[in-house]
Order: sequence, then structure tokens, then C-alpha cells
Amino acid sequence: MFEQFQARAQAVSAEVHRFAGAGPALDFVVHTLLAEGVAPEPGRRAVWCPGPILGPPEPERLARELPGLTFEVTRAAAAESKVGVSELDWAIADTGTLAQDATDPRRRLPSMLTETHLAVFRTASLVPDLATLLARVDPRRMRYLTCITGPSRTADIERVLTIGVHGPRRLLVVAVDA
Repeated sequence: MFEQFQARAQAVSAEVHRFAGAGPALDFVVHTLLAEGVAPEPGRRAVWCPGPILGPPEPERLARELPGLTFEVTRAAAAESKVGVSELDWAIADTGTLAQDATDPRRRLPSMLTETHLAVFRTASLVPDLATLLARVDPRRMRYLTCITGPSRTADIERVLTIGVHGPRRLLVVAVDA
């Protein structure tokens, strides 16, 4: 099922990377932030909404390596950031879509207001289709479901495709097996 997810996600311009555990995935995220040139200046910052998949990040170590990184997710921090890191709850194989319970705005801001989104999910949370996902969702508990399929894109009436108008221009998917 992962191969189907990967093919569908890549078909809509997502970059998919798979790791055997949280350690290598965390190293990839940090390396990517360094490669993106994260720095304290507006437009070069990064915002990271920590979650259970990668475990609690080491703020002191990361602050030394990435002085433009913040774990305090606010609208202002996300708007000033080039890169956003967030953890997603599910992935849908037949569409290459990522989904999350985004009732808490801090979980969705890194995926909405940054130029590059690093989206982390557990491969164990991969479902075959949207119907399977919706059967697992409890609307009494979850008030906001976010679905992400590739980088932001829109097309006008003449079918001119534009990337990054209403969200990230680049989506890096980090799949974690453990």
C-alpha cells in the first residue's frame, strides 16, 4: 500500500522519503532545515509543531544548529517562516493524500503559511482510501480535518497551473516505519 501512496503523492509533485525509525527521520528533517538555510531573518525562519512520531526534539541542540527555528507555533511565526514541520495522523494510499486532526490551529499552521512543508507520518497509519479514513474519524472529537495532496496549486479558466498560491510550493513527505 505504501508504494501506491508514494506513486500517487509523487504524481502531484510531493517528494516522498521513507525511514525505518524516528532517529533517521529526525536527522533528515534537521538536514533539510539546514539545507533550506533556516536563519533568524524573516522569510528564512522555520516553525515546528512537535508531535509523538519524532519524539520531543532537543530544543537546545537545534537552537544552536538552527537559530531561526521555533517550536512556538503561532500565526505570526508561521507567516514569517520559510519552512514548516508538522506531524500528520493518516495517509491515504489511493490519492497520495495526508490528513490530520487539525482542530488545534498549531497543528495546521506549519502546513498552510510556509513555502516548504515537511510532513511527517507513520506508515502504520496508512489507509487504502478516504472512506476508510472517514470511518475512523470521530466528528464529536475532531472539528477540523485537514487533507493535503501535494504542494498548493491552482489553475485559472485557461488551465494555467500555478504552484504555491494558497500554501506551500514544496511538500516533503517523511514516512516513518516505527
